[in-house]
Amino acid sequence: MELDQSTQAMHADDILNTTSDVAPALHVSTTFRYADDPKDLVPVADVNIDTTEAHIYSRLTAPTSTRLETILTPLLKAPCLTYASGLAALHAAYVYLNPRRVSIGDGYHGSHGVLDIQRKLCGTRVLPLDCAASELQQGDVIHLETPLNPTGEAYDIRKYARKAHSRDAILLVDATFGPPGLQDPFEWGADIVMHSGTKYLGGHSDMLCGVLATNKKEWLAGLKEERTYLGSVMGSMEGWLGIRSLRTLDLRVKRQSENASKLVQWLHVCKNTDSEDEEAVLIKSVVERIHHASLQHKEMPWLKQQMPNGFGPVFAILAKDEGMARRLPSFLTLFHHATSLGGVESLIEWRSMSDRTVDPRLLRVSVGVEDWEDLKADLVRGFTGLLKG
Repeated sequence: MELDQSTQAMHADDILNTTSDVAPALHVSTTFRYADDPKDLVPVADVNIDTTEAHIYSRLTAPTSTRLETILTPLLKAPCLTYASGLAALHAAYVYLNPRRVSIGDGYHGSHGVLDIQRKLCGTRVLPLDCAASELQQGDVIHLETPLNPTGEAYDIRKYARKAHSRDAILLVDATFGPPGLQDPFEWGADIVMHSGTKYLGGHSDMLCGVLATNKKEWLAGLKEERTYLGSVMGSMEGWLGIRSLRTLDLRVKRQSENASKLVQWLHVCKNTDSEDEEAVLIKSVVERIHHASLQHKEMPWLKQQMPNGFGPVFAILAKDEGMARRLPSFLTLFHHATSLGGVESLIEWRSMSDRTVDPRLLRVSVGVEDWEDLKADLVRGFTGLLKG
């Protein structure tokens, strides 16, 4: 019986239930007893870490993180491993794949920081995302972030998969902004998918988590082996919070994406209308441009296929000037001025606070699960207060 994603999030880990508890327990132990009977003791040289169900030491596996990975696997459409953070997961991917060249575009500055370390240690050459296919060789990586941080704009995964595979290269997709329910990169040719689970998989701004998923068994085994020595496993408390969060992933993400699209459409219409009504005048006075996948009208033929259930809960506002971008968050009530994204609460960030590479006029908006009309009213109040100054 094929179950819907929302049902999988509730029941994929039922096979691990050994007690009558409905809510899974939090296991905090770092070490686990061996079998009492000497005949049942298996030396480490004979242990297959990929098939053993016994936990030995939490740097290898632990009950809580194993349960989290069990739930994530059907949601991500591939076996997966969890890590201490999104950047820890990305670092683990680069360590394992060890590419000589990485083709990458704009996006999360933290990913570029990880790549800088890889370049320092291994001499990895960095190519632009739009490099010619002929510049790639076997084992090289195209690092595709879609939707993109901080603008929420999307790239055609299938296009980059074809490019990578034409050269026996690898397509790594950072799908943090397109969580399960909105996007399945494997359907369009991704070889390995990374998520910062801190964001939508966690969804409550209270845990750090990274995830790598791949259908390549050899890669998964290698990543699991190397994770033991990188030491980048996630903690049991974070794993337990992740289990709690995944139960409502489908509800949260679709609501957040719908809210974001409504706000973007409202801003876009007001920005481009000939009307001189009060809201339109306000928005035209403050907003220079809005960025979001839902505004990529010419690319809808592939975009609607790639993201059939919504275009993501993050968008960006480019203000008229740096001063407006700096001051606007202080006039808002329902949008907290903070970095990060993906939580149930709405956030806005003057992006220069945490990213030195962006236009200083840019504001990143992470939309939560509040009523979208309330969020719209808060923006109107904020624009009004900003102009009255």
